[in-house]
Amino acid sequence: MAENNSTHHIVSPKTYLTIILTLMALTGITVWAAFVNLDQFNIVVALVIATCKATLVVLFFMHAKYSPKRTQLVIVAGIFWLAILLFMTMSDYISRVDYRGVRSPFTQVTSPGTRRLA
Repeated sequence: MAENNSTHHIVSPKTYLTIILTLMALTGITVWAAFVNLDQFNIVVALVIATCKATLVVLFFMHAKYSPKRTQLVIVAGIFWLAILLFMTMSDYISRVDYRGVRSPFTQVTSPGTRRLA
């Protein structure tokens, strides 16, 4: 019989505790950021925090940090494909024109008497 010579990396409970506490802290920051008015940057802050949390989950809980190079290549290729799709979606969104002939991402509905920011 052939022996299985594969090695498995054992992650210490201290590492798992550190990661889960970091995820809880990032969740708290996400809730706090939801109540802070950052204008158009609210979504940017939320996505940065979500990306950090997703990275920690993939690296440590899914053991991607200790996986073979081929698995890491597949993960990077998936992220690259997601970036292409997001880029294409946003370029389509920015180029849209609404029914009034105005470029929709740059329009703001303002009530009379309010000042519109450029």
